[in-house]
Amino acid sequence: MNTFEFKADDISGAPVDLSKYKGKVLLIVNTASKCGFTPQYKGLEQVYEQFKDKGAVVLGFPCNQFGSQEPEGEAEIGAFCEKNFGVTFPLFSKIEVNGAGAHPLFQHLKKAARGVLGSEAIKWNFTKFLVKKDGTVYKRYAPSTAPAELVADIEKLLAE
Repeated sequence: MNTFEFKADDISGAPVDLSKYKGKVLLIVNTASKCGFTPQYKGLEQVYEQFKDKGAVVLGFPCNQFGSQEPEGEAEIGAFCEKNFGVTFPLFSKIEVNGAGAHPLFQHLKKAARGVLGSEAIKWNFTKFLVKKDGTVYKRYAPSTAPAELVADIEKLLAE
């Protein structure tokens, strides 16, 4: 399957067909508001601002599966991200990324770009996936990888 074949609900619960992003580079991230990596929201917003007019989009998917670090509802998550980090990139409804209830998009991403030692499971919040303009998954990045470290790869994919 192709990344653009999936659907997900946005932070307000409205369905979004990811085909609307065809032809764009996507940076897809599972996020959390009470995590040591939460300040990465600022870096993700900076990447979004830098590339949104050049054909790249950041998509944030809140997840509460790691240390219960995203306990709030969607309205609170959205308000928190906007107030504390000025987030304007698209946020989606809270999902699961691992286990039987994992969102189909993340099942796809994990199979297409495996983690350390070939593992499929996402290890923590702020795991990042970069998707090419044709919808194929380019690479997975660790939670500790700062968004700014992805700029060169985003530029490379935009030039393809």
